Amino acid sequence: MIKLDPLDKMLISILRSDARTPVVKLAKQLNVSRATIQNRMQLLESRGIILNYTVNLKNSAEINPIRAFMSIAVEGKKSPAVVSALMGIPQIVTIHNTNGRWDLIADIRTHSLEAFNALLGEVREIDGVSSTETSLLLDTLKR
Repeated sequence: MIKLDPLDKMLISILRSDARTPVVKLAKQLNVSRATIQNRMQLLESRGIILNYTVNLKNSAEINPIRAFMSIAVEGKKSPAVVSALMGIPQIVTIHNTNGRWDLIADIRTHSLEAFNALLGEVREIDGVSSTETSLLLDTLKR
């Protein structure tokens, strides 16, 4: 586990809100020098804490506006094969291992409800998938 000090946490928080915040503005907000911010950002990047800087689009501008989380239960020891099959589906953006009732959670994005329905059928037919439960995301309250 990588330890972050309060300055790192505040810096990451600001960057999550606006990854394009200029270094000078970050330094002023955090009451440190520009060089300190640059060094911290470089260190966070080199340690793999900050992986990239991205753009968040307004929901109406999304290319794939239908979003959902699919909880997936996997039979026995078939998890590696199921994960491999899921990785081959481009509409599945991320896959997470979980504990509890569900083994995996997949973040799904499609361009239409028809494509979403086809994807559900495709996942349910993967050998080793015993059951699924899917929730459509209606709105994002916090990014």
